[in-house]
Amino acid sequence: MALAKSVYNLLFRRTSTFAITIMVGAVFFERMFDQGGDAIFEQMNRGKLWKHIKHNYENKDEE
Repeated sequence: MALAKSVYNLLFRRTSTFAITIMVGAVFFERMFDQGGDAIFEQMNRGKLWKHIKHNYENKDEE
């Protein structure tokens, strides 16, 4: 209960800090969601993406 009261007094009591907390939280959530989605996509498509197979199609000069 003391933790909840501390968080309330620190972040949610004033409108300005509440708004800043929401904005910062939204930015962090967006970054984590985006990176998580990219990681899941790459895991599901491992071996099918260009960065995984481009060595098969690149010309190597033997000089």
